[in-house]
Amino acid sequence: MHNLTDRHIILGLTGGIACYKSAELVRQLVKAGATVDVVMTEAATHFITATTMQALSGRPVYLDAWDARIPNNMAHIELSRAADLILIAPASTDFMAKLATGQANDLLSTLCVARNCPLLVAPAMNREMWANPATQRNAAILVQDGIRLLGPASGSQACGETGEGRMLEPADLMAELSAHFQPKILQGKHVLLTAGPTAEPIDPVRVLSNRSSGKTGYALARAAWEAGATVTMVSGPTALPTPYGVTRITVDTARQMHEAVMARTRDADLFIAVAAVADWHIANPSEHKLKKGKDGTPVLEFVPNPDILAEVAALEQGPWCVGFAAETQALRDHAEAKRRRKQVPVLIGNDAQSTMDADAASYTIFDDAGHTALPVLPKQEAARRLIAEIVRRWQSGDSASATSHPSSAA
Repeated sequence: MHNLTDRHIILGLTGGIACYKSAELVRQLVKAGATVDVVMTEAATHFITATTMQALSGRPVYLDAWDARIPNNMAHIELSRAADLILIAPASTDFMAKLATGQANDLLSTLCVARNCPLLVAPAMNREMWANPATQRNAAILVQDGIRLLGPASGSQACGETGEGRMLEPADLMAELSAHFQPKILQGKHVLLTAGPTAEPIDPVRVLSNRSSGKTGYALARAAWEAGATVTMVSGPTALPTPYGVTRITVDTARQMHEAVMARTRDADLFIAVAAVADWHIANPSEHKLKKGKDGTPVLEFVPNPDILAEVAALEQGPWCVGFAAETQALRDHAEAKRRRKQVPVLIGNDAQSTMDADAASYTIFDDAGHTALPVLPKQEAARRLIAEIVRRWQSGDSASATSHPSSAA
């Protein structure tokens, strides 16, 4: 999910109990392929040892501005020049004040002032310290200076109080770092997306549904957020966690999904219909659980569900639309026919039998110029590729002008 291969990251630790989270963060960064140099303030060493961080990073840990291991004793220069970014996690109240005023009286603060790479800061402090007017002024100055604040989160704190000031969890910081390196091709855009299956009640305990896992839709929601979009995902029932940064609207039935989508189209720039929506719902669901011996074989009456994609595509001032088609045979014929029937500029097709619940997939993009077959990729990587392909066609204003349409290859 996170690919940070060949990325060089400086992780700065300042004084705070949240240093224990930084140990797990280093482990995840190294697992994702990053090279991690850890720089600690003296206060940080009271919460976690340099030995621990060295064992996890596999590299020397830096504490002293006069470290003789660095050429010319210029650690603040040499370390930052090799880095793709610097992340301070945890960032204490005191260290944020240093950054806001440009102080440089230890290795980490000097390195931040001398940097020529992006600086990200994950605050971690007591809720009253975070709410203090001086801290809020310093936070605003950091943002004005182009420093990204990650968090803080709200929740229970080590002091026993509850409120805003917790450092983001390692998984959330990994999501932020992974997103940092993705092109912001959807910056300022609002993406509305459907995901997962829908479930149509037969009785209070049985439903008519399908085998969609929701993995493709959830991966696309995350990829759109990584690309800079505000993302609203209307999801049917799945066990998947909500992607970091994404607003999730949970529904069960196709009619509920239709209602949730239509209520939000006005604010959307791009609509991606990924959900496997049931084509029908039951007109005569039972009020109570059907009993096999008592009720015999039930006779179910089916009624068509609303066509969400076609209805959004028909809006006069609606968002640009992308559809999905999961087929078990004749993908090219069925997907292209669906694209024309729904009147959408782009439709993405896949083989349902090989993709269903899998962690990797191959997709084919259909547009006015033909079709483009993409290679088999892990679903998150495939989602990033799909977002790039969608945006290229969207920005062209004409799907026929998109580059690379190897129709003969698909």
